[in-house]
Amino acid sequence: MVLDAVMSTRMETDSLGSVEIPVDAYWGIHTARAMDNFPIAKRPISVYPDLVIALAMVKQASARANAQTGVLEQDKADLIDRAAQLVIDGSFHEQFTVGVIQGGAGTSTNMNANEVITNIALELAGRPKGDYAFLSPIDDTNRSQSTNDVYPTAIKVGLSLTLQSLLQELSLLRQAFLDKAVEFHDVLKVGRTQLQDAVPMTLGQEFHGFATTLGEDYDRLRENAYLLFEINMGATAIGTGITAHVGYSQTVLHHLRKITGLDLQTADDLVESTSDTGSFMSFSASLKRDAIKLSKICNDLRLLSSGPQAGLGEINLPPRQAGSSIMPGKVNPVIPEVVNQVAFSVAGADLTVTMAAEGGQLQLNAFEPVIAHSLFQSITWMRQAIWTLRVNCVEGITVNRDRLGTMVSSSIGSITALTPFIGYAAAAALAKTALLTNRSVADLVVEARLMSREEVLKQLSPARLSGLEAITAAIPTASTSDDTERGERP
Repeated sequence: MVLDAVMSTRMETDSLGSVEIPVDAYWGIHTARAMDNFPIAKRPISVYPDLVIALAMVKQASARANAQTGVLEQDKADLIDRAAQLVIDGSFHEQFTVGVIQGGAGTSTNMNANEVITNIALELAGRPKGDYAFLSPIDDTNRSQSTNDVYPTAIKVGLSLTLQSLLQELSLLRQAFLDKAVEFHDVLKVGRTQLQDAVPMTLGQEFHGFATTLGEDYDRLRENAYLLFEINMGATAIGTGITAHVGYSQTVLHHLRKITGLDLQTADDLVESTSDTGSFMSFSASLKRDAIKLSKICNDLRLLSSGPQAGLGEINLPPRQAGSSIMPGKVNPVIPEVVNQVAFSVAGADLTVTMAAEGGQLQLNAFEPVIAHSLFQSITWMRQAIWTLRVNCVEGITVNRDRLGTMVSSSIGSITALTPFIGYAAAAALAKTALLTNRSVADLVVEARLMSREEVLKQLSPARLSGLEAITAAIPTASTSDDTERGERP
């Protein structure tokens, strides 16, 4: 039993003392201490695979740069390179065990990466884990680096990788709304402002508006993503480049660009960029913008589908699950509701990023771990929310054509289309009469001999009511003409 206990662990030592590490663990003493110190989120950094991949990419680029500048033996660099590639390819992610929320400005995350990649490399060399005299996590894998340039660079690379999947889902959702816009292009309905009846439009126009606003957010996210391409590799501790070879910064940039496929650039001022988190704030703000606009769309979908008997009932959302444990037959708009909640979380995360950015002092922001967690969680949740909104809701929306037709035919809002011909005052009086008597606007206009029935029907056609076909030029009133003749602004 004693022999088994000895065989199941290995001893590692740092400046604080020695710790027993499970013999099969690829992480080491620094990771072990962090796991004890930060039982906060109960979520390891491996929950964000692109962050782990980005860390491995940085270590791989650094190994290549260190070999090229002559500060690391080629055989050691090759081992680190091969080990990092295994992580990039998806292996050993479960070994990235430190919590996403941690003190130390990300040092625990960087050391977790150093230890895992080093021990993978040791195995590739046929050496036992923990044989740091042969290959060191700090002297070799972390050569020419500091947490203070590795960690923010890995966050930026990881966010850039994750963003691609979010943009793909956003594009698919936009197309789903465009498809519905085509399907509903001829469905006339009553538009609303301030929840009150306004003027007619088509349901296709409404859904096309959803698609357009998502397209705008797609562009804003891509624009702000470019801010993440400025990195500070070579800055080391505070931006002065201490312990790094003079050619390291540009060399590691070359390799990291090649590995990631991203148009990365080294910051002009490494001291400034090491402490600056402005790019994270801008990126977070663009995520919040998209989330809030998605939430507004979901609010509209919930309103338009409200009922089915006592609400607007214009559209039907796909029934996804029973809506009540007490009311039989009730079905709730659960998909838009979950997207709403994701939007609330993203908005809160944006405030967290803002406060963390403000809380940094002097040459380093110690709160980048919570910035990273907030941004990666927001992107991940947004991506999944957009997927479920498209697949489980938007693609299956149907329309209640008869109900919409009834509402349009009885709406007094259509008289707005006749104001260029009969004037606002007459239109307002007839609208009031129509509302009180429940009579047709068209009939009242014809009875008042303000327009012929043929002209009324022409102007109240679906194409003209929805703005798809121009109605007429404005008819100037006498007061407008007089003011213009006097040179006064109409």
